[in-house]
Amino acid sequence: MKSIIACIVVAAFVSQSSAETPAPTPAQQAEQFYRQGQAAEQAGDPVAAQKAYTEALKLNPGFANARYSLGQLKITSGAIATKGRELKFGAVIIPEFKLDGATLQEALDALCVIIEKQSKGEVAPNFIVQDPKAQLASAKISLNLKSMPSKAILQYLMDQSGANARFDEHAIVISPRS
Repeated sequence: MKSIIACIVVAAFVSQSSAETPAPTPAQQAEQFYRQGQAAEQAGDPVAAQKAYTEALKLNPGFANARYSLGQLKITSGAIATKGRELKFGAVIIPEFKLDGATLQEALDALCVIIEKQSKGEVAPNFIVQDPKAQLASAKISLNLKSMPSKAILQYLMDQSGANARFDEHAIVISPRS
């Protein structure tokens, strides 16, 4: 009997405390959507950021920060998407990467296959080698790495071959160092 009374008392306090919490105002909800948009931008997802800013403006049309961020997003969405792809690429952990005397193209092909396999097809890098004078063709690469992020492996490949990698909108462009 005491446990039933205790349960009723606890239930009364819980229902009373939840009834006291007011629903967020439209301005507070707009602020939450704005913060979601900021987080989406940081994560490299311009589509989610645009949706969040638009929702914030629906709830509070005078929200200057959301309006400004939406305008800036239209200008920088390509760069934000590129950053997102770079983050996804770098987040793939390669359990083992071994090369012995491979060319840069062979190393990039191997890295591409391993990244696709480890990410279960979610990340499929496109490597473009821009080397009109064939400066990178003679580079031989030997590596023996374990449990490394793919971006770190790419950097080791660049260091050994004397190349630079640039993340573009649709590809990773490899070129000789100047």
